[in-house]
Amino acid sequence: MDDSETEAALVTAIRTGDLDAVRRLTDQVPGLASRPLGVAGGRTPLHVTTDWPGYFPDAPATARILLAAGADPNARGVGRNPETPLHWAASSDDVDVADVLIDAGADLEAAHGSIGTPLDNAIGYGCWNVARRLVERGARVDKLWHVAALGMTARLGELLAAAPSTQDLDEAFWQACAGGQLRAAQALLRAGANPQARPGYAQQRALVDVVRGSDTRRDALLTWLRESGL
Repeated sequence: MDDSETEAALVTAIRTGDLDAVRRLTDQVPGLASRPLGVAGGRTPLHVTTDWPGYFPDAPATARILLAAGADPNARGVGRNPETPLHWAASSDDVDVADVLIDAGADLEAAHGSIGTPLDNAIGYGCWNVARRLVERGARVDKLWHVAALGMTARLGELLAAAPSTQDLDEAFWQACAGGQLRAAQALLRAGANPQARPGYAQQRALVDVVRGSDTRRDALLTWLRESGL
């Protein structure tokens, strides 16, 4: 096979969970596990593994094979948002793959995601499982909207004591509603948050739409069930 055929075969193997093929191809072609793939728009194999919507068959095992073959857990993607594989695992709420990447040295504080750090992405896209895992593994929690969304009431009290801006209060209240965090929402309302405010990136109202909405993992499962005809 020529390079493009080899790359296409690897992409197919990753997306179908063909671990034997992933292992064989990366063994046969030195550097294949770490290089940008032309057939995948410049994404590395780890980016393919974590690409939206995520949850490819045996993706954690695939990631381990690629890492063992030299893949860089901190490789950057292409385009206007050069995210790392951990950014992408965070954005699809795939804890299992995120764990593999973190174990391999993925940077918890990598910047320049579509929202910011992996934790920014996880919370911003309603990926609560990965968000909590990132915190468990040592990600910094230093933003009011982080602690509000995750219901970290002790830390919330500390940040409220620093007299945050009205904008920060309003955004944190919206995120508390998005995360289903009643006590955090109550504390922010007492601190002066406007329950009618909506962050510039939000298309839904906190009082109705966000509270009733689903999270990223449930949306992914529902999409899979529908596409599978189940």
